[in-house]
Amino acid sequence: MEEASAIEKMAATVKALAAARVARTDVWRRRGDRSAAHELARRTGTSVGQAAQALETGRRLSALPETAAAARRGELSAQQASAIADAAGADPSAEAELLDQARRSSLQELKDQCARTRAAALPDPEARRRRIHDRRYLRTYNDSEGAWNLHMRDNPEVGAEIMAALAPIRDRLFAQARAEGRREPLEAYAADALAELARDASNHDASPAEPSATETGATETAATETAATETRPDAPGPAKPKRSSTNAKIMVRVDLEALLRGYPAEGECCEVVGYGPVAVSAIDDMIRTTDPFLVAVATKGKEVVGVAHLRRRPTAHQQSALEWLHPTCAAEGCSALGRLEMDHRLDWAKSHVTVFDLLDRLCGHHHGLKTHEGWALVEGTGKRAFVAPDDPRHPRRANAPPGAA
Repeated sequence: MEEASAIEKMAATVKALAAARVARTDVWRRRGDRSAAHELARRTGTSVGQAAQALETGRRLSALPETAAAARRGELSAQQASAIADAAGADPSAEAELLDQARRSSLQELKDQCARTRAAALPDPEARRRRIHDRRYLRTYNDSEGAWNLHMRDNPEVGAEIMAALAPIRDRLFAQARAEGRREPLEAYAADALAELARDASNHDASPAEPSATETGATETAATETAATETRPDAPGPAKPKRSSTNAKIMVRVDLEALLRGYPAEGECCEVVGYGPVAVSAIDDMIRTTDPFLVAVATKGKEVVGVAHLRRRPTAHQQSALEWLHPTCAAEGCSALGRLEMDHRLDWAKSHVTVFDLLDRLCGHHHGLKTHEGWALVEGTGKRAFVAPDDPRHPRRANAPPGAA
């Protein structure tokens, strides 16, 4: 399987490089195609979008010899090569780091890092925000099976607000299905949540207006966290159920200097966790207007102060700091974002202490392997290898006396 995969990657690279050379000629014009991408799509049986991506990757690889060499060796998939070529085209100095990450990370994690690299290379994040806004769209189509599909493009902060509104509905549907013994992918409940949200909005517009509860979003920093409050109008009438502020949380992370200055300098962070880099003005707008519970973690570099307490569950401060540092599962190569579980490296049943520096976030799959089959993260912090009990890097084996090891 690995050999076949390497061959496939090599072939995709050869195709992209050759197609880029052909595109520089006028062959596609003489054959009556609209563009070089249309001609490649017709000849290879792929979509125009895929063909255009392959052509662009082929063009960029000519200026990135290290990436091109790795792709020719079968070390990069077409998606990995495309992501690295796109980011390294904006910042050539990041090429080596991105290649190293491609070897040890999932595709989604690589794409996230590439997005950060591209954003950092842009001289004007505000112009990027305006450009994406100007090119926003929502499109629908029916696929070959007859299913309705929805595709939307907008700025990351807009996506974060939409998903935060869906989160409590999705989680309620998930819990209801579990109670009834039904098991479906989380994405299925997210689709149901969007449909329910749309129906509720339609029914609300069609019915007479009535007073409802209004939630005030609270801004939470690494130093101060304030719970969302609910205010009700004095006029009579039933109020809507209170939204779960815990589930409808949006987390942004921004260097304090960047927030005060109005734009990030080199090396500073300004992003919506799980959605990518944003302009500082987007953070300002969300702090002023966002309805769901907003967590704004102001930082200085990547430092977060360690905190310990005597309860099993992390404090709200620790929870937010962990979500800031580790937005995905801590297991290397896993890009799971949803329903991550807190894991104590030092068994709480023995220590009765929850120490920030000894907490990790694991997805249900990896947490199950740790709990029931003895798997563990290797020693260290952040994303790292998740190994079986017989692996020499396993903490129990690594810390055992030489003879036992």
